[in-house]
Amino acid sequence: MTTHAMPEAEEALAIEEADAWFEYLEAVRAHTHSGRYDEVEPWAWSRLTQRLHLVDRERLRLRPAA
Repeated sequence: MTTHAMPEAEEALAIEEADAWFEYLEAVRAHTHSGRYDEVEPWAWSRLTQRLHLVDRERLRLRPAA
């Protein structure tokens, strides 16, 4: 991977991480007043955790070898 591609990849991962958090917040807020919060929140948290793990794994893969 070129040095120019590294910042682009990091930016893409930052966007993915932010999108994961926005998806979580959107799901939780949408159901806060509908009475389904207790049903939706565990699903939303699980989905967020999965997406953040993928981002972390990709960041580790992009990190240069020591």
